[in-house]
Amino acid sequence: MTAVRPPHARPAEPARRPHRVIIGVDVGTTAAKVVAFGVDTLWRHVAVREYPLLEPVAGQAVQDPDVVVEAMLAALSDCVAASAGTEVIGVSVSAAMHGLVGLDAALRPLTPLVTWADGRAIDVSRGLRAAGLAAELHAATGTPVHPMSPLTKLVWFARHEPAVWTATRWWVGLKDLVLHRLTGELVTELSSASATGLMDLRSRGWSPAAVDLSGARPDQLPPILPTTAVRGLAPDVASRVGLPAGTPVVLGAADGPLGNLGTGAMSPGVVGMSLGTSGAVRTIVEAPPAALHPALFCYALTESAWAVGGAVSNGGIVVRWAGESLAPDLDGVPGGATADERLLDLAASVPPGSDGLLMLPYLLPERAPLWDPDLSGALWGLRRRHTRAHVVRAAVEGVALQLASIVDTIDAVVPVTSVRATGGALRSPVWRHVLAAVLGRPLVVAGAAEGSALGAAALGLHALGHAPVLAEATAMLCGPAAHATDSVPTDRDAAAVYTRTRAVLPELLRAMATTDAILAGR
Repeated sequence: MTAVRPPHARPAEPARRPHRVIIGVDVGTTAAKVVAFGVDTLWRHVAVREYPLLEPVAGQAVQDPDVVVEAMLAALSDCVAASAGTEVIGVSVSAAMHGLVGLDAALRPLTPLVTWADGRAIDVSRGLRAAGLAAELHAATGTPVHPMSPLTKLVWFARHEPAVWTATRWWVGLKDLVLHRLTGELVTELSSASATGLMDLRSRGWSPAAVDLSGARPDQLPPILPTTAVRGLAPDVASRVGLPAGTPVVLGAADGPLGNLGTGAMSPGVVGMSLGTSGAVRTIVEAPPAALHPALFCYALTESAWAVGGAVSNGGIVVRWAGESLAPDLDGVPGGATADERLLDLAASVPPGSDGLLMLPYLLPERAPLWDPDLSGALWGLRRRHTRAHVVRAAVEGVALQLASIVDTIDAVVPVTSVRATGGALRSPVWRHVLAAVLGRPLVVAGAAEGSALGAAALGLHALGHAPVLAEATAMLCGPAAHATDSVPTDRDAAAVYTRTRAVLPELLRAMATTDAILAGR
């Protein structure tokens, strides 16, 4: 398969050399980001290794599991080397949710990593909804019925790949693969398990009803351990990355809930927003709600901290699509700016509202707040005057409108006082200012190194006994300025434009659903 892109690593601002380091590993959709954090100092070192998201067949989105794991190990080795002379007290892990891989009895992959973005199970999802099972499954597991979920993917494999289905001994997720490579044990943890559609929110174990519906056997799923559970680094991996065998490995949690911890969005009313390839909005509650809102998910961070919110499949990937489709000439242009930066410069040249052009950004089967994978993307109001710059701006605004609708849904359940955002897309002033204007409420952007890697490291400190209070663990890694943020002002004129758009959006979505059904012959 396609090789990993050349590595790049960067140290953050100079700071005194630490005596102790904890390493946060964040294995995401398109890159493994590993950060060595000095304990009680601002020192840190960041290493990133990228890998491709492949589309072998239209509608599928997969990765080579070996390429992803190798990228993670390379980034980990980089951070260990940068930490030479200090004590690495542990490694703590974050990973993207909803992936699925089939393994044989020797724990070799029989399938690619079928990611959250893969839409092959759309008919399964549609069938479960038509059968009236979706609401019951969502209430029991906290995971909406959608092609992203491992539950629907399992049903798809049972129906469409019988040979693979028969040969598969284990069905696991991305986090489970990473933990197996690091520790030699095949286990999962509460947070990632809670995002499979297969775990019962009340018992915190695999749901007999959901597993039976999937067609899998309970003994084909790894045991569920607490997110604070600790295992030892396997000798072969230890030798490769340069750490002592048995170095503590904290199982950690899924990237979404850890993003809240990393950005400090842990208090009632404070919403954490992440925006990268995809996007999500979450708030932390102490326990799963007795009656979960049908538009929201509920995933664990720990036994006593649960993330309630919604995710969008179509985040920064929509703008990347616009660039690849409409502005390929911006890639490879000499100069300091990247292709993405040049693309967003185009968007900045267009006024708020994109001169009447509105994009429904459903390039991938969309998740929150509608959880309707059949909705397709569309450009409304397209005229001859519109240029590629308008389309790029409309893409940014379309994504922001979806995220804002999730914030509104959460606000109806838990009153929202502020939004703390993080993610690679937010390095762009265009994304920041559009989001602030669309939200129409206080928005702060967390520092670039914060997020899931910091959340993983903080959870690791807590699990290893170095930080008795979880919410205060990040202060040990960021100093008194933990969760330093950049407040984004709201352009009132732009906000007025977006308020008018938000008022008509539900009607447009209903019209789009009707149009899609006609085009699909449903």
